[in-house]
Amino acid sequence: MIGSFLHFVLSGLLEVMVWAIIISAIMSWLVAFNVLNLRNNFVASIHRVLETLTAPILAPLQRFIPPIAGLDITPIIAILVLQGIQRFILPGLLGGL
Repeated sequence: MIGSFLHFVLSGLLEVMVWAIIISAIMSWLVAFNVLNLRNNFVASIHRVLETLTAPILAPLQRFIPPIAGLDITPIIAILVLQGIQRFILPGLLGGL
């Protein structure tokens, strides 16, 4: 009972992190192409929240993985790692509870 609840909560948190990384990447493209303007308070506040959520995951990866042809691939790797944890490691850890 407690194991399934913990699995539900942790899986949900990992899913939120995956979506935050996706939205942050899309938003950075929109800012780079001047579709969104960070001088807009609403856009800037969303950008700050997404940066705060994703920086602890992306920053360590960015130290080890350089951009390839100017393209930062760390969001893709972070998503793969988070989904791997969600699908393979999390059920094994909580299977005993």
